[in-house]
Amino acid sequence: MSETETGSVDDADFILQSRGAGHELGAWVVNVAFGADGKSAGFALGDGSIHLADPKTPETAWRKLEAHDGACLSMVADAGSGFLSGGDDGKLLRVETDGSTRTLADFGMMKWVEHVASHPSGLRAASVGKVVHVLGKDGAKLKALTHPSSVGGVAFDAKGKRVAAGHYNGASVWFVNSKDDNAKVLPWKGSHQATAFSPDGTHVVTSMQENALHGWRLTDQQDMRMSGYPSKIKSFSFTGGKGRWLATSGADCIVLWPFFAGGPMGKPPLELAGGDGVLCSQVACHPQHEVVAAGFADGLVLMAEVGSGKIVPVAAPGRGAVSALAWSPTGTHLAFGTETGFCGLVDLSRR
Repeated sequence: MSETETGSVDDADFILQSRGAGHELGAWVVNVAFGADGKSAGFALGDGSIHLADPKTPETAWRKLEAHDGACLSMVADAGSGFLSGGDDGKLLRVETDGSTRTLADFGMMKWVEHVASHPSGLRAASVGKVVHVLGKDGAKLKALTHPSSVGGVAFDAKGKRVAAGHYNGASVWFVNSKDDNAKVLPWKGSHQATAFSPDGTHVVTSMQENALHGWRLTDQQDMRMSGYPSKIKSFSFTGGKGRWLATSGADCIVLWPFFAGGPMGKPPLELAGGDGVLCSQVACHPQHEVVAAGFADGLVLMAEVGSGKIVPVAAPGRGAVSALAWSPTGTHLAFGTETGFCGLVDLSRR
């Protein structure tokens, strides 16, 4: 995108420059996350390294960890203050904020730990091929849940009682504490990838290999097709609170589907921050307010308020497509990374 409501591209870097800092990390930023306590930010890179930063001092206090022998494939905040990381070296790691790492599981060099998920209770999940491995707070392996094909995404519900995984021809939902381990299968033809529960636990949504999202209402398994995108949806996020909106990438704007008053069936989506044909590549919803941060293929990062449509730029274009984006738990800080290895960390708290 070339221009915002607040002015030219030259103005778009104001928040990054005045309230944060940017760094060149040298490799594709795969994921970014804040620790559950909000005191650290982690950037996982395609070269296997993880970089840790203190949100209070984004200009300094960065630490580089040589975490994986290969690429880092996924990273999320873990329970407490650390991070959970999976790599193509077959390892599932717990990364502490002091820079130390601990191997929770080693599945072997020929295995990829492609998707990871964590719950505040201490539960973890990691997908390796067709299997989702569930681990407890102490790192003990609790379950190995086998799917009909390679897993495309994994997620816990808000209560940590269920885990969902996308795969070919649908998604599967498992009860973590069930003794029989029989999945509730949600069928839909095609390859299902990134997976999420709605905040209230009533829906499961996946992105697809096709340029579409698919969802299921769990009470009756009613299907929800969300299509019409010009490209694949690499990122989607429910708005804070009750999750009234589902924000998605994949178009030349932020696309938001309504998940209230009957859900998105038969309703058009809301579109924000579009206009010049540059694809939105990443979205992340504020944890408390109906505000969406978005990153674009030209490197622009901005924030959009759902109710008013107001757009505020965070970082200017020109640093590579935005590949990772995350809010701190309280929504006071925003972090992002790009395909070229640039990352930014900004303080949006009141002053």
